[in-house]
Amino acid sequence: MPAPSHGHDVSEFEAQRPRLFAIAYRLLGSATEAEDAVQDAYLRWNDADHSLITTPAAWLTKVLTNLCLNRLTAARTRREAYVGPWLPEPVMTPDSSLGPLETVEQRESVSMALLILLERLTPAERAVFVLREAFSYRHREIADVLDVSEANSQQVYRRARQRLKSEENSRPLFEARPEKHGRIAELFFAAARSGDLTDLERLLADDVTAWSDGGGKAGAARRPIIGVTRVARYLQGLYRQIDTVVEERVGPGLTVYSAEVNADPALVITTNNGPLAVVVFEVHDARIASIRTIVNPDKLPFIGAQLPHADGSKLLWSSQPR
Repeated sequence: MPAPSHGHDVSEFEAQRPRLFAIAYRLLGSATEAEDAVQDAYLRWNDADHSLITTPAAWLTKVLTNLCLNRLTAARTRREAYVGPWLPEPVMTPDSSLGPLETVEQRESVSMALLILLERLTPAERAVFVLREAFSYRHREIADVLDVSEANSQQVYRRARQRLKSEENSRPLFEARPEKHGRIAELFFAAARSGDLTDLERLLADDVTAWSDGGGKAGAARRPIIGVTRVARYLQGLYRQIDTVVEERVGPGLTVYSAEVNADPALVITTNNGPLAVVVFEVHDARIASIRTIVNPDKLPFIGAQLPHADGSKLLWSSQPR
């Protein structure tokens, strides 16, 4: 990696890196691609004539956003050929990886539900929406980033919100998440492992939907499973098999944690070889409305690196080694 000629240039970029990653993740739905985009922004920063840059934060935001827009265009083509449902790459959120998550809008901006909804927007609509809602950019600032007029930024923003609030999305765009929802992952795991179908069904909303993202690289249902009875039976069977599958394929050492992932309660399942699965729960009215399971191994290294240092994760269960 080439080094800038002045040490303060490196310091300036590193000071901006967390914010740049937070923007890139929301734009791309992938921590891995976000890291790559930030690195590309660094290379452009390294090659730039810094005497011409009056506001480094604004310059870097513009460069990064346009890099992400290019990546989004390419990603859309790849995701059309994706095997099974595509889900965002999971990220633990108690730390500062995704920036401040102090408001309802900030927390919702990293939720699986909203990141999936953002896939229906054009790259420009997604950029305007993210910069406005998650980072409180003014339309004049967004216009500078995207090289459009302020009026055009406002128009794109209105169009994005309208598309996200279509009849297909019956829930509010921004919804507070009560702290008590955090225990839902523990209750779910206990019910699933006990094999008590009644206890499991009691946690699920009547119209609950379960998605699994294996990307063709890990066993996963290729279509969503809908309805409390079907989802409960599917999950019961899945957890009955998990010990056997782990013993046969990856050996002992299965560990299950409850954690906050993408601002929602989740289970993180690991083995001695690293993360095996992340299960994220979307909760409404104290019941699980959606279950999103990520088992694609390409999407698990980032959260695997987070786990040893994660605040708020709780060990629920661990198999005993032979």
